[in-house]
Formats: sequence, structure tokens, C-alpha cells
Amino acid sequence: MRFLHTADWQLGMGRRFLDPERQGQFDAARRDVLGTLGRLAVSEGCEAIVVGGDVFETNTESARTVRQAMEKLKGLPLKVFLLPGNHDPLNAASIWGSERFAQACPENVVVLRDETPVEVRPGFEVVGAPWRSKRPTSDLLGDLLGALDPAPPGVVRVVVAHGAVDAVAPQSDPVSLIRVAGVRAALEAGKAHYVALGDRHSTTEVTPRVWYSGAPEPTAFVETDPGNVLVVEIDEDDLSRPPMVAKHRVATWRFRSVEGTEGELNGAADIAGLRERLDAMPDKERTIVKLRLRGVLSVSDKAAYDDLRRTSEDLFAAVVDSSRSHLEVRPDDADFGTLGLSGFAARAVDDLRELATGPDPDAARRASDALALLVTLSPLSGRAS
Repeated sequence: MRFLHTADWQLGMGRRFLDPERQGQFDAARRDVLGTLGRLAVSEGCEAIVVGGDVFETNTESARTVRQAMEKLKGLPLKVFLLPGNHDPLNAASIWGSERFAQACPENVVVLRDETPVEVRPGFEVVGAPWRSKRPTSDLLGDLLGALDPAPPGVVRVVVAHGAVDAVAPQSDPVSLIRVAGVRAALEAGKAHYVALGDRHSTTEVTPRVWYSGAPEPTAFVETDPGNVLVVEIDEDDLSRPPMVAKHRVATWRFRSVEGTEGELNGAADIAGLRERLDAMPDKERTIVKLRLRGVLSVSDKAAYDDLRRTSEDLFAAVVDSSRSHLEVRPDDADFGTLGLSGFAARAVDDLRELATGPDPDAARRASDALALLVTLSPLSGRAS
């Protein structure tokens, strides 16, 4: 038998670096991927979809967000099991108890509201460990597995949970941290045959029977392998065999960092190289780029970089500066030799050049920016707009 494992849809998520138009496109992609994974589940012969928490970004998402999401799931010829996670816990203000969700929820969508196993069909059941607050006071998966009896003979049991695992993220909250040793013991005891996890946005195998599916659309630069869903196949005739887990990429957006040697800018050749790397990136309108740049540029080279930056901001979904970027501008004689300045203008440039190489970093930055603007706007610079 097969089922599809996904998690961390976080519908309604906002990204501060996206303008309203790009944010709308980002929202649409997160909705559209639900249709993609639904079609994949059907084409792969899956009997169910299990979602390991954080369906919504918050419990306050609009009726429109809820309706559009449920519309993507309505009509699928299989059940979809949704687990409340830390973003949308099953508390007094829960979206799961709201009228807007009740009105939109189709018959094939099941919210895992407690720890009672739910039958998908004879021989296949799903049980979840829902979050009831943003800060649990215990290992919710461990609590669930400790209370479960072994699955009845001939029954495949899939457990759905959400949170950090000590083997993957030991720095997380120790109170609610999932203890992988306890999970392994429960699997060996036959209490479950697969654990579908959410919370980690990168696809990750914890053990052969315990996986994070990752988020179906990426959400941040730190993610190593987002944008996937998992099709899991369990041999019902031999439950001792590890499941077969196939990763399917469904994402349409990308987060791309330019750093290290790629981010070294020390002259015109480096700027040309950066331009080539950015030009080569596909699907720019769905790519968010973070620039971690280091180096020393002349004012003319900085003006050329600024041109490249403006063009990139028009083409990409967003261009974000890393807080660790450090581009230093050092004016040289070639920057101003062709400007033909005299009198007050020439003295002003000399004063700015002195400030740009002075000990005050804020004054140096402002002076460098002023000099770069002068070179950019000068008709003789070849960069007049």
C-alpha cells in the first residue's frame, strides 16, 4: 500500500522581503502545490495523504485562505489527514474549531484532533499527535507511542507527528524534543510501521521508518533540501521490511544564496562574473536571491554593481542583502579623471574622497555612496539614466 507524506504547508506565510505583487505570487504557489501533490498522490496510487503539521501559518488565517486550500483538496479520491502543529495548534483560538474551516472542509479531509487511530480502510490506520499549544510540556510523539498498544495483526499503522528530533536538532527545546530512541523502541514493538514527521522543512531521513518530508515549497535560505513530498510504500505482506520512500520534487520557487568565492567582488571582472551567474539562474521571477558580498571596489565599479543590482531587483522575486556583506568602496583617480570637474565641484569631490578613506565608517559609507552617485549620473560616465 502507498500513501503520500507531506508537511509544513504554512498557508498564508508572509516574507518581509517580498513586495505585494511578489507576495501574491508566493501565496499562489503555496496553494497551487496542493493541487500538484494531490495529482501526484492519485497518479502514484496512494490511498491517503498525511500532513505532518503546520497546515496554516497561523490560527488567524482568513476565510479566503482556508477556502482556497480546501478547494484544492476537495474531490480527491482519497482521504487527507491534517495534523495541528506549532503554527496552528488545537487551542481555544484554533482555526480547526472555527466556522470558516467547518464551512470549507470537504468530506475527504480529516483533522487529527486526538490520539485515537483513524481507519483509512480495513488494514490501514492513521494516528496523530496534535499540538494543543505552541509550547508543549512534553514529547508529544513519545507520549502517544507510550500509550499505544501494538497494531493489530495485519494492520498497517502510520503515526503523524510534528517537532524536532534529538538526533537531528539537539539544540531545540529539550522539554518537547522527540527522543528518537523511544521512537525506535515503539517501532520495534510494532506500535507503528512508519512515522511521518513535520517541522523540519528539509527532507530528512531520521531512520528508515522515520522521515521528515520537508516543506513542498521552500521558505528560507537555510533549508538544505526543501520542495519535496514523499511517496511511501509499505509491504503489507511483510511488515518487517522497511518502507520504500520515494522523494518527488514539487516546488516551483527557489531560495539561492551567493556567497563565498561567488560573492567576492574586487573589480570589474568579478562584477561581470556575478552578472553571468545571475543571468544563468532559471525562473528568476520565482527565485529569491541573498547576496553575501565582500571586497573592495572603485567608485566606478561600485556604480556598475549598483546597475546590476537594480536590474536584478526587476528580474528576481527579491534580492536580499546578507547582514554579513561587506563591500568597501575606495575611490581612485580613474573614477574622476574623465569628469572634467573644476572649482567648487572639484573641491567637493576631494573632500568626499578624503571622507571615504577616513576612520569614521558611517561617514566613509555616506561619502562613498555620494561619489558613486556622482559617477553614475555623470553624462561622461556612460551610465546616465
